[in-house]
Amino acid sequence: MRFTALLRPLALALCFTLPLLAADPLSPLISVGVAKIDITPAEPVRLSGYRHRDKPYDRVAQAIYARALAIGADDERPVVLLTAELVGVNEELTDSIAAALRTSHGLERERLALCVIHTHTGPSVQNTIPFMFSVDLPPAETAAIAAYTAMLRDKLIAVARSALADRRPGRLAWTEGRAGFAAQRREIVDGQWRTFGLVPNGSADLTLPLLRVTDARGELRAVFLSYACHSTTLVGTDNFVHPDWAGDAAQRLESAHPGTVALIGLGCGADANPHPRGSLENVATHGREIAAEVERLLKTKLRPLGRVTEACHRRLDLVLDHVVTRAELTDRAAKKSNITVSYAAQKFLQRLDAGQPLPAAVPFRLQTWTFGDDLAMIFFAGEVVSEYSLRLRRELDGRRLWVNAYANDVPSYIASASMFPEGGYEVDGSMDFYGWPTRLARGTEDQIIGAVRALVPPGFVRAEGKR
Repeated sequence: MRFTALLRPLALALCFTLPLLAADPLSPLISVGVAKIDITPAEPVRLSGYRHRDKPYDRVAQAIYARALAIGADDERPVVLLTAELVGVNEELTDSIAAALRTSHGLERERLALCVIHTHTGPSVQNTIPFMFSVDLPPAETAAIAAYTAMLRDKLIAVARSALADRRPGRLAWTEGRAGFAAQRREIVDGQWRTFGLVPNGSADLTLPLLRVTDARGELRAVFLSYACHSTTLVGTDNFVHPDWAGDAAQRLESAHPGTVALIGLGCGADANPHPRGSLENVATHGREIAAEVERLLKTKLRPLGRVTEACHRRLDLVLDHVVTRAELTDRAAKKSNITVSYAAQKFLQRLDAGQPLPAAVPFRLQTWTFGDDLAMIFFAGEVVSEYSLRLRRELDGRRLWVNAYANDVPSYIASASMFPEGGYEVDGSMDFYGWPTRLARGTEDQIIGAVRALVPPGFVRAEGKR
């Protein structure tokens, strides 16, 4: 097990402040710890994210890591943030990590958040995107993925515990910047989805929120940032392990600030691809842009934060559009020209033949952390499209809001209401890969936004007419 953590006998603290500069006196000292661990598979496994790969990866182009940030002393009910350079995780895995931390540290479920960067050149995780390859994998490959997932669980628990052990006094501050390479990818013609492409001036959330963590002397210890864009700079013919633009940016920041830990997550970027894409040179370009924006922000005046004062966690059931019949599945299974549709339908028919009902809803994890009156941080499960964060910025106080997606579980795409008449991959096609028999119901967006409004403190909700 390879992990980096600064173990100290003192109580731990986490904070973001300008390196080697005295922290803002309004920013309180709190207990913060950080850690990092290598989660690269020991043996080749099938990579996830693109269907057409037909064998395990051939090399490791860049190692992948998980990182942890622990905020708050034991008597303050700490929180732990994990980031992992993976395509996804599932709720069973996240809940098992939470259970282990509850046993060892008394950490409640709502005080653990696990964010992934959704890299499409990362290892498959067991029970995540279950129909990814539209074929049953050979038993040896299935066993290798199971073994990797077990190792991954142990390492994620270890890095979280390491960050908790590393806590010492420090300060937090945050701000928001911008990066420009996320591009809307849904091409709509005559009101219908046509293909993936590049849509100039299309909907995208280009904000880049940044949390800065310093020690008591003002020296940089960590940063956490997220950006709403797929980690798909590399493509399906790239059969090597790599954390894409997010991992490239993290490596650049850690190299520029030795001893620091750079945690990176994703915002609501399920309908955005990086532009340009297709090469390692493009990866480096995007990584440099993120790192440069972070360096710029670190030299500006950031807003001080204290500890997390309230944490909430809710599991919603997102109802599916309709009850799929056996006849409908039989028709789909016969469409051999579309292997993703046919394979999924065959799996659902096997389920019915075994006397098991088809799923009627997608489980959806929603989590909020609030830092007093200064910041509301939201964690969405799933591949959430940009309209969710853009709408929340209108309906809540966007100056005090940070929206993360791909957190705790990646059960499916979460399309917006405007996409349902258009159809397409995010609405329909992706559900075959994720193992759902049909699209979500049209009321999904309002259900999720309503749940967010109910969870965040009233002071973060804008009054009607003041948007």
